[in-house]
Amino acid sequence: MEQHRRRIDQILDDDFLADVEAMPLDELRTKRRLCDDVDTELSYYRRMLHGKMDLLSFELRRRAGEEERTLLEALPDILAGSEPVRTASGRALPVSAPEVPASGRRAVDRVLEADFLVRLPSLDNDELESIQRELTEVETKVSEQRRDVYEVFERIQAELTRRYREGLADAGELIRHG
Repeated sequence: MEQHRRRIDQILDDDFLADVEAMPLDELRTKRRLCDDVDTELSYYRRMLHGKMDLLSFELRRRAGEEERTLLEALPDILAGSEPVRTASGRALPVSAPEVPASGRRAVDRVLEADFLVRLPSLDNDELESIQRELTEVETKVSEQRRDVYEVFERIQAELTRRYREGLADAGELIRHG
C-alpha cells in the first residue's frame, strides 16, 4: 500500500522517522534523497507559481496605470526577477524542470495548468485578482509543505552527522553515497 501513497505523505507520516537512531544507514540515505527530491519538486512548483503571480501583478499594475510597458515588453524583467532557489541539501534548483508526478487533482496542478495567461486581455480586474488570490493560497500551502519536508530532511541529516561524528559510520562512505 505504501507505494501508492504520495511521496510527501510518506515523508510527513510520523512513521517515516520512527526510531531514526536505529535506522540502517542505507535507509537513512534513501529517505534523505527522497526528501531532497520532493524539496526540488516543491521548489519547482513555487517558482512556477511565483512566475504566474509576478505576471498577474504586473498586469494589474499596468491596468491601474502604474506601468507603461506592455506585458510582452516587461516579460524579460519579470522572469529574471529572482535569485536561484536552493534545495534542502543546499543545491541550486536545476534550470530544467525536475521529474514531477503526472498532473492530477491537486490544487497546484489546477492553477499551473490554468490557461488564464492566454485569456488575459479578456479577463476583468476582479477575475485577475481572484486568480491571484488562488495562486497565493496554493503557493502558501506549497511553501508550508516545503518547510515540513525541510524539517524532516534536517532530522535525517542530524542523525547522519551524529553517526559520522561518533564513529558509527565510515566517513569514507560519504564520497561513495553523498
